[in-house]
Amino acid sequence: MDLPRVILHLDMDAFYAAVEVREDPRLAGKPLIIGHAGKRGVVSTCSYEARKFGVRSAMPSVTAKRLCPDATWLPGRMSLYVSVSREIRAVLGNYSPVVEPLSIDEAFIDLTGIAGSLEDGARIAQEIKDAIRRGQRLTSSVGVAPNKFLAKVASDLDKPDGLFVMPLEELDTKLWPLPVERLWGVGPKTAAKLRRGGIVKIGDIVRCDERALQLLVGEGGAAHLRALAHGRDERPVKTGRAAKSISEERTYGSDIMNPDEIDRALLARAEGVARQLRRQGLTGRTVHIKVRTGDFTTWTRSSTLAAPTDLPEPLVDEARRMFRERIDLAGCGVRLLGLGVSGLDRGGLGQGALFEDPAEQRSRKAARAADAVRDRLGEKALTRARLIRRRRDEDDDEASSLPAVD
Repeated sequence: MDLPRVILHLDMDAFYAAVEVREDPRLAGKPLIIGHAGKRGVVSTCSYEARKFGVRSAMPSVTAKRLCPDATWLPGRMSLYVSVSREIRAVLGNYSPVVEPLSIDEAFIDLTGIAGSLEDGARIAQEIKDAIRRGQRLTSSVGVAPNKFLAKVASDLDKPDGLFVMPLEELDTKLWPLPVERLWGVGPKTAAKLRRGGIVKIGDIVRCDERALQLLVGEGGAAHLRALAHGRDERPVKTGRAAKSISEERTYGSDIMNPDEIDRALLARAEGVARQLRRQGLTGRTVHIKVRTGDFTTWTRSSTLAAPTDLPEPLVDEARRMFRERIDLAGCGVRLLGLGVSGLDRGGLGQGALFEDPAEQRSRKAARAADAVRDRLGEKALTRARLIRRRRDEDDDEASSLPAVD
């Protein structure tokens, strides 16, 4: 007999902001925004006090400042958030071997065979929430359901610090009254099509004539939406979701015109990406750059290295070559600059060189020494001389792009 599926979706509440409040209790109860406050900045996340003013993740900073002028702004500390996320993930691993991280602040947990029912799953979910609260002094919201789709919807229905159970027997009262935008795959365009056909709530899909729904979203789209509306989702929880790429990008408050500044920006991005590769024990082979000018013309270019690397020098050398040979700014300045690496593999798994390159050996020793200092004293404890800020206010001209979280 098949065991009843019990799936949890855990979502940390206002994760970046909550970590900052934990670190500085003076921020508690105040509107707090994590992101860059400059004219081209974007909100990464914000406290629930700021959300009362209408501030949301991914909102332009100028809009957020207009809605909540008295908010405290912090740029964010990604290394701290990653460290906390790893500790939370370790907690999840104590309750199930099948954990699928979705992002830094959310994950699916499969309790099938561990919990005998959704009610039993809810009990374990509360234990997980309590363990995270004790260990990290942070709150989380958890959805409990027989599949991933329903669990993810459920986790968002009782925030913050919520626990919501979504049984199939109660879809008519818990799922069907929700707007169609809650269905996976329904963005603004699909929602507009559905609304033109009089479909506003998820329950409207259940009650809609099959042919009428197909005319609105196509045969495949209709089958997909009807399955979700009936709470059907057979996708398994997958462990070991490997990163496909690692990248950094920055948007600048004023377009960069000076070639030397552009070159320094490429080096800074290469340093950051290489640091992430080493932290995760990965190497990468394909280098990508993304360049956007002030008129929003955007280039993306990529090139594959002869050998995978986790060092900044090969990354920035290839990025410089692509920028020099394959991008024509035509007199415009750089609004956004990004560098990334794909073709990732575990370090040391590939074909090694027969003879070690002395320059690479020196670079690797320097990188390891720098990593040790930064791990002990923080990311800003050590900086290449070439990357030392020339102007005191230069930080204000660079809008860091933390991933947005809710």
